[in-house]
Amino acid sequence: MDLLQPPCSACTSPLLRRLSSLNSVNFSLNSVKCRRKTTPKFQTPVAGQNGSSYSPSVPTHKVTVLDRQRGVVHEFLVPEDQYILHTAEAQNIALPFACRHGCCTSCAVRVKSGQLRQPEALGISAELKSKGYALLCVGFPSSDLEVETQDEDEVYWLQFGRYFARGPIERDDYALELAMGDE
Repeated sequence: MDLLQPPCSACTSPLLRRLSSLNSVNFSLNSVKCRRKTTPKFQTPVAGQNGSSYSPSVPTHKVTVLDRQRGVVHEFLVPEDQYILHTAEAQNIALPFACRHGCCTSCAVRVKSGQLRQPEALGISAELKSKGYALLCVGFPSSDLEVETQDEDEVYWLQFGRYFARGPIERDDYALELAMGDE
């Protein structure tokens, strides 16, 4: 059984409240699953660096983030079972982000050393992952880690530019007819 915690800011965002209030959209806040980790009752949280909490049974790694846009270096501890971005925020460290769900490139970083797991990182391709790109919002450290923030537009271009930079797209009337037939 999990300890009760208030919903995270993603679950209580104004956008989600607005969506849930629209009658024309079949959307419920209850259908949104909070990605914030909770601590089971049998594990006692231990105070970490800068007021963070983690369980002594979960390995913890030092994460160093070079924030190029702000010219700041952040060092903090992150348990292997917690998202890097969420842990940074819990320690009052401001890092770039937008969607918090691994779908955009706002929190993209380039791994300088170490490893992280990011099974939910839909915002970057396997090709970019193999080149060392990662998303902090859905990244879990697997070792001590050093990363550098990236320009969101550059990463977006690397991810999607080849699809949009090929000139005008030819209209496919047959595909349009099929799509319209579904309505």
